[in-house]
Amino acid sequence: MIKIFKTFVICILALFIVGCATIVSKTKWPITINSNPSGAKIEITDKNGNSIFTGTTPATLKLKSSAGFFIPQSYTIKLSMDNYNEKTITINSTINGWYLGNLLFGGLLGLLIIDPLTGAMYRIDKDIINENLTPITTSDEKVLKIININDLPEKYREHLVAIE
Repeated sequence: MIKIFKTFVICILALFIVGCATIVSKTKWPITINSNPSGAKIEITDKNGNSIFTGTTPATLKLKSSAGFFIPQSYTIKLSMDNYNEKTITINSTINGWYLGNLLFGGLLGLLIIDPLTGAMYRIDKDIINENLTPITTSDEKVLKIININDLPEKYREHLVAIE
Protein backbone atom coordinates (compact mmCIF):
# COMPACT_ATOMS: atom_id res chain seq x y z
CA MET A 1 0.00 0.00 0.00
CA ILE A 2 2.85 2.40 0.84
CA LYS A 3 4.53 1.60 -2.50
CA ILE A 4 1.34 2.53 -4.40
CA PHE A 5 1.01 5.73 -2.39
CA LYS A 6 4.66 6.70 -3.14
CA THR A 7 4.13 6.07 -6.85
CA PHE A 8 0.99 8.18 -6.79
CA VAL A 9 2.77 11.05 -5.00
CA ILE A 10 5.70 10.93 -7.45
CA CYS A 11 3.30 11.07 -10.43
CA ILE A 12 1.47 14.04 -8.93
CA LEU A 13 4.75 15.86 -8.23
CA ALA A 14 5.95 15.15 -11.78
CA LEU A 15 2.85 16.89 -13.10
CA PHE A 16 3.68 19.97 -11.04
CA ILE A 17 7.28 20.31 -12.23
CA VAL A 18 6.70 20.13 -15.98
CA GLY A 19 5.32 22.68 -18.41
CA CYS A 20 2.58 21.43 -20.70
CA ALA A 21 3.52 23.57 -23.73
CA THR A 22 7.21 22.83 -23.24
CA ILE A 23 6.54 19.10 -23.52
CA VAL A 24 4.11 18.97 -26.44
CA SER A 25 4.99 22.14 -28.35
CA LYS A 26 8.06 24.09 -29.46
CA THR A 27 9.83 27.40 -28.91
CA LYS A 28 10.85 28.07 -32.53
CA TRP A 29 8.21 28.03 -35.24
CA PRO A 30 8.74 27.41 -38.97
CA ILE A 31 7.68 30.14 -41.36
CA THR A 32 7.72 30.10 -45.17
CA ILE A 33 7.97 33.36 -47.11
CA ASN A 34 7.04 33.52 -50.80
CA SER A 35 6.69 36.43 -53.18
CA ASN A 36 5.38 36.96 -56.66
CA PRO A 37 7.71 37.47 -58.47
CA SER A 38 10.13 35.29 -56.54
CA GLY A 39 13.66 36.41 -55.78
CA ALA A 40 12.64 39.38 -53.63
CA LYS A 41 15.05 40.43 -50.89
CA ILE A 42 13.85 39.56 -47.38
CA GLU A 43 14.90 41.41 -44.24
CA ILE A 44 13.44 40.30 -40.90
CA THR A 45 13.86 42.37 -37.73
CA ASP A 46 12.61 41.59 -34.23
CA LYS A 47 10.66 43.92 -31.94
CA ASN A 48 13.94 45.57 -30.81
CA GLY A 49 14.99 46.33 -34.39
CA ASN A 50 17.70 43.64 -34.47
CA SER A 51 18.22 42.02 -37.88
CA ILE A 52 17.30 38.33 -37.58
CA PHE A 53 17.46 37.16 -41.19
CA THR A 54 18.34 38.38 -44.67
CA GLY A 55 17.84 36.35 -47.81
CA THR A 56 15.63 35.99 -50.87
CA THR A 57 12.26 34.44 -51.56
CA PRO A 58 11.28 31.67 -51.36
CA ALA A 59 12.66 31.04 -47.88
CA THR A 60 11.82 28.82 -44.92
CA LEU A 61 13.22 29.51 -41.47
CA LYS A 62 12.40 29.14 -37.77
CA LEU A 63 11.57 32.12 -35.57
CA LYS A 64 11.56 32.25 -31.77
CA SER A 65 8.13 33.01 -30.35
CA SER A 66 9.36 34.63 -27.14
CA ALA A 67 11.40 37.77 -26.52
CA GLY A 68 11.97 36.91 -22.85
CA PHE A 69 10.20 35.87 -19.68
CA PHE A 70 6.47 36.55 -20.28
CA ILE A 71 7.35 38.73 -23.32
CA PRO A 72 5.93 37.74 -26.73
CA GLN A 73 8.06 38.36 -29.81
CA SER A 74 7.02 40.24 -32.94
CA TYR A 75 8.80 40.52 -36.27
CA THR A 76 8.77 42.94 -39.19
CA ILE A 77 9.36 41.40 -42.60
CA LYS A 78 10.36 43.70 -45.47
CA LEU A 79 10.20 42.42 -49.03
CA SER A 80 11.93 44.49 -51.69
CA MET A 81 12.89 44.08 -55.34
CA ASP A 82 14.14 46.43 -58.05
CA ASN A 83 11.27 48.15 -59.89
CA TYR A 84 8.70 46.95 -57.31
CA ASN A 85 7.13 48.66 -54.31
CA GLU A 86 8.43 47.50 -50.93
CA LYS A 87 6.06 45.42 -48.79
CA THR A 88 6.15 45.32 -44.99
CA ILE A 89 4.45 42.57 -43.00
CA THR A 90 4.24 42.28 -39.22
CA ILE A 91 3.88 38.92 -37.51
CA ASN A 92 3.24 38.49 -33.81
CA SER A 93 3.33 35.82 -31.15
CA THR A 94 0.11 34.76 -29.48
CA ILE A 95 -0.63 32.48 -26.54
CA ASN A 96 -0.01 28.84 -27.40
CA GLY A 97 -3.12 26.72 -26.72
CA TRP A 98 -0.95 24.07 -25.06
CA TYR A 99 0.08 26.64 -22.44
CA LEU A 100 -3.47 26.55 -21.10
CA GLY A 101 -2.99 22.82 -20.55
CA ASN A 102 -1.02 23.82 -17.46
CA LEU A 103 -4.34 24.59 -15.81
CA LEU A 104 -5.14 20.87 -16.01
CA PHE A 105 -1.78 19.08 -16.13
CA GLY A 106 1.26 21.30 -15.69
CA GLY A 107 0.50 23.02 -12.45
CA LEU A 108 1.80 26.34 -11.21
CA LEU A 109 5.44 25.70 -12.10
CA GLY A 110 4.53 25.05 -15.73
CA LEU A 111 2.16 28.01 -15.81
CA LEU A 112 4.37 30.59 -14.09
CA ILE A 113 7.96 29.44 -14.66
CA ILE A 114 8.73 26.65 -17.14
CA ASP A 115 6.65 27.60 -20.20
CA PRO A 116 7.33 31.36 -19.88
CA LEU A 117 11.06 30.68 -19.38
CA THR A 118 11.40 28.36 -22.38
CA GLY A 119 9.15 30.54 -24.56
CA ALA A 120 6.77 27.68 -25.27
CA MET A 121 3.84 29.70 -23.91
CA TYR A 122 3.76 31.60 -27.25
CA ARG A 123 3.42 30.63 -30.89
CA ILE A 124 3.97 32.57 -34.11
CA ASP A 125 0.60 33.59 -35.57
CA LYS A 126 1.49 32.98 -39.26
CA ASP A 127 3.31 30.06 -40.81
CA ILE A 128 3.09 30.94 -44.52
CA ILE A 129 3.40 34.39 -46.07
CA ASN A 130 2.55 34.82 -49.75
CA GLU A 131 2.88 38.39 -51.03
CA ASN A 132 2.36 39.88 -54.47
CA LEU A 133 4.75 42.72 -55.18
CA THR A 134 3.37 45.59 -57.26
CA PRO A 135 5.47 47.21 -59.97
CA ILE A 136 6.51 50.82 -59.47
CA THR A 137 4.67 53.12 -61.87
CA THR A 138 6.01 56.48 -62.99
CA SER A 139 3.90 59.62 -62.77
CA ASP A 140 4.04 60.08 -66.60
CA GLU A 141 2.25 56.80 -67.14
CA LYS A 142 -1.52 56.82 -67.52
CA VAL A 143 -3.03 54.30 -65.12
CA LEU A 144 -6.60 53.06 -64.94
CA LYS A 145 -7.72 52.72 -61.33
CA ILE A 146 -10.91 51.00 -60.32
CA ILE A 147 -12.24 52.38 -57.04
CA ASN A 148 -15.18 51.25 -54.94
CA ILE A 149 -17.77 54.04 -54.85
CA ASN A 150 -17.82 53.81 -51.04
CA ASP A 151 -14.10 54.65 -50.98
CA LEU A 152 -14.52 57.68 -53.26
CA PRO A 153 -14.36 61.06 -51.51
CA GLU A 154 -17.67 62.94 -51.39
CA LYS A 155 -16.36 65.87 -53.51
CA TYR A 156 -15.85 63.48 -56.48
CA ARG A 157 -19.17 61.66 -56.14
CA GLU A 158 -21.18 64.69 -57.36
CA HIS A 159 -19.31 64.53 -60.70
CA LEU A 160 -20.25 60.91 -61.40
CA VAL A 161 -22.40 60.12 -64.40
CA ALA A 162 -24.61 57.04 -64.49
CA ILE A 163 -24.11 54.72 -67.46
CA GLU A 164 -27.22 52.96 -68.70
